[in-house]
Amino acid sequence: MSKAAIFFADGFETIEGLTVVDLCRRAGIDIVTVSVTDTKNVVTSHQIPLQTDITIDELDFDSMDMLILPGGMPGTSNLEACELLMEKLDDFYEAGKNISAICAAPRIFGKRDYLRGRKATCFPGVEKFLEGAHATGSKLEISDHIITSRGMGTAMDFGLAIVERLEGDEKAKQIAQQVTYEGWGK
Repeated sequence: MSKAAIFFADGFETIEGLTVVDLCRRAGIDIVTVSVTDTKNVVTSHQIPLQTDITIDELDFDSMDMLILPGGMPGTSNLEACELLMEKLDDFYEAGKNISAICAAPRIFGKRDYLRGRKATCFPGVEKFLEGAHATGSKLEISDHIITSRGMGTAMDFGLAIVERLEGDEKAKQIAQQVTYEGWGK
């Protein structure tokens, strides 16, 4: 069974985070929601209180197959302020392990120089932070072990790309059909 961690900080975009969790769990991926603070309680960008599975200090990073960053503001800034998360993202990137980000969160990858020479996408206006990348404006970009996506409106594609990466194309198509999403795999 594949394992993934999605990181929630106060101000994250609700749909971008929970869509990924929902699709991954439907696909049988062991995805854990992780608060980047010392409390499991987080509040989304639209003031929806949520409780994560664990805090970042409880996460066994070595057992994860992918690290996932939802966007939103100030959620992205709050993720970026978490030194442990930034250190572990660097480790994953350098090891060629899967990392993904949506909306404003790809700016973290750009600022850490993960995107140089790669195609990437993000929320409109965030492109200036994708240093050295070819910012496409597409709904989804996959470059080796890095997945980026545009925003709330592309959360289904982002989540299904994660399912495809971890469990294969057939599983992603099965989940897309199960949730009646007709935009996948065309």
